[in-house]
Amino acid sequence: MERWAGLRPAHLELYMKKDNEKKEELNEDVKINEGIDDIIIESEEEEQNSFGDNATKKLREKLKKCTEEKQEYLSGWQRSKADLINARKEFGEEKLKLSKFANSDLILQIIPTLDSFEMALGSEKDESVLQEWIKGFEHIYSQLLSILEINGVQQINPLNEKFDPNLHTSIEVIEVDNSKDVNIILEVIQKGYMLNEKVIREAKVKVGELKK
Repeated sequence: MERWAGLRPAHLELYMKKDNEKKEELNEDVKINEGIDDIIIESEEEEQNSFGDNATKKLREKLKKCTEEKQEYLSGWQRSKADLINARKEFGEEKLKLSKFANSDLILQIIPTLDSFEMALGSEKDESVLQEWIKGFEHIYSQLLSILEINGVQQINPLNEKFDPNLHTSIEVIEVDNSKDVNIILEVIQKGYMLNEKVIREAKVKVGELKK
């Protein structure tokens, strides 16, 4: 008020009015500046938040990709391990099978000798002359059978048994009157052999067939 001392009331009122108008303009400028500052601050905060969200999103995507790749590698390793275990198992089984049947060729070479012995032993003989000879043959025959049994070989001697195409080969039929003899092995021409429960030679037989 001191600066307006000495002024007339009319002039005083005019100066005060102008002074108030200036103050209002100054306040308005301050408000505008504050609003602009707020806008700038909010824009900066939004930009920072947007940048942070993008960085987080990228990190999450990268983490997801790494997790998927890790799972893919783990699955591949597990499959490879399972394949290796199965391959070892199959190799072991094949090796065991080979070891079981490795001597099949040797046994097949021995079997005809048994056939010859059986033919010789089955023929008619003068027992007074050939007694010792027969005993010798019987001893050798028994030895061969024993050797074969030790190596897992079994004879197939299916006389009077039912014909089985998995074990026997029919080379001839014999006509019969009794239906009970139908499909029954009435004569064994050549014995069969099995190695470790596997047929390596089928028995050759004659099978009964009902007369027509």
